[in-house]
Amino acid sequence: MSENKHVAGERSASLFAKAQQHIPGGVNSPVRAFRAVGGGPLFIAKASGAEITDADGRTYIDYVGSWGPMILGHAHPEVVAAIQDAATRGTSYGAPTELEVEFAEEIKLAVPSIEKVRLVSSGTEATMSAIRLARGFTGRDKIVKFVGCYHGHSDALLAKAGSGIATFGLPDCPGVPAETVKHTLTLPFNDETALELLFQEIGSELAAVVLEPVPGNMGCVLPKVEFLEKLRKLTTKSGTLLIFDEVITGFRLGRGGAQGLYNIKPDLTCLGKIIGGGLPVGAFGGRSDIMDFLAPVGSVYQAGTLSGNPLAVTAGLATLRILKDESIYTKLAEKTSQLVTSTVDAANEAGVPVTINKIGSIFTCFFTKQEVTDWDSAKTSDTAKFGRFFREMLRAGIYMAPSQFEVGFVGAAHTDEHLERTAIAARKAFKAIS
Repeated sequence: MSENKHVAGERSASLFAKAQQHIPGGVNSPVRAFRAVGGGPLFIAKASGAEITDADGRTYIDYVGSWGPMILGHAHPEVVAAIQDAATRGTSYGAPTELEVEFAEEIKLAVPSIEKVRLVSSGTEATMSAIRLARGFTGRDKIVKFVGCYHGHSDALLAKAGSGIATFGLPDCPGVPAETVKHTLTLPFNDETALELLFQEIGSELAAVVLEPVPGNMGCVLPKVEFLEKLRKLTTKSGTLLIFDEVITGFRLGRGGAQGLYNIKPDLTCLGKIIGGGLPVGAFGGRSDIMDFLAPVGSVYQAGTLSGNPLAVTAGLATLRILKDESIYTKLAEKTSQLVTSTVDAANEAGVPVTINKIGSIFTCFFTKQEVTDWDSAKTSDTAKFGRFFREMLRAGIYMAPSQFEVGFVGAAHTDEHLERTAIAARKAFKAIS
């Protein structure tokens, strides 16, 4: 008898059917549709701490965390209280506030490479604006991104790699003109040789190199320290700006993000997710001489009606101030190690080949025995087996990212009981799919 893929309850299934009549695919972000894992999505009714509850009243231990922002847990009392208080004074002004100044100061204190910062409303907006600024500052057009790194859905960054060491970008999505990505080059992640060859050939033509210092959109992939150091050296020598997309890693791997962890100072940094405390926000910042090319001081235009929204900034400030307690990060890393160890043990016990990459409180369980260091090795994962594992875990009350190539997050609200329940569920799930 074939496996029943439809794990969602009747209420979620009914809502999904209705949603598809009004919303493309029934969801407002593609991965939420569960197409990579089979079945239909859960519709969430509420969340608290490390748990979410769906429209059918079922509660799950959550390792998605709204795709990263909920490092303190859902509905953290201090964050909620701050939002409620701010809402009584209005939800949007379209004018400067003292909160924005305090928020910028808080970010600068945590991330030394940021001397000035501009607030926006999403990570996509942050990376798109940083690329425009880099081109305006350098007077160059070409940019480099790495295969498997995702920087939002702006046209210039929706490019994929072709054959050869480096290729000019081709549109990875209908609706993106080839001319839009013709100046986007792609390279394999962690490949120092390809990087050096490209800079030897056209380093003086490159406006910027943008990357996730720890990729989180091909699953968790760890950078080689030598690769990051080489990248910083080559970009500095050629006058190319180095842009770290820390939308996921910012304030997740520590207050200083991945750049603090690896001691690499980029020229520009993009932030999002955690800095909004669960509300929509993004930011990009860096050296003052670069940031001052932005209007109204400079000629590179960027604007946003809801940039610096008082509710989002309030939630972000409350979150960042709590995260000044460095012991939070130590505890997060310990919990993640505990989770990973129990998962590996369960997989080995069932004879299911897995490789788990982790750093801090970020992890991915790849269904392959091969070491995963880039997009090509990530693609060796058995996605069908992952889908089966995902559904077994969901039935057991464990909510994971519905894609092999997304990361999982451990948060401060996860308890030993949560981790133990997850370990029990994993043992059963691996046995079921072995």
